[in-house]
Amino acid sequence: MSAGQPCPIGVMDSGVGGLSVVKIMRRILPEEGILYFGDSGRLPYGTRPPDQVRSFTRQILRFLAGRGIKAAVIACNTASAASLPALAEEFPFPLLGIPCCYP
Repeated sequence: MSAGQPCPIGVMDSGVGGLSVVKIMRRILPEEGILYFGDSGRLPYGTRPPDQVRSFTRQILRFLAGRGIKAAVIACNTASAASLPALAEEFPFPLLGIPCCYP
């Protein structure tokens, strides 16, 4: 980030579904910058082992961290479930996930 420019919030998903999260964020946080990363090259995450999903999520969060984000949202149910507890302590910014609710 350049001097005087606020740090954005990073949002990651395994594809483009997280753009719906970005739309809501833009409505409730209109002054915030948002940096979105959609991993459409490796989707779907739901069919992959949890360790692999964690690895992908870690890579993306490192990428976003390198761009100076102040917080991150994992806008993918699979990545949130597989990664959030394990990765929350690895990064110096708040890490939020999407809740997983299945009938």
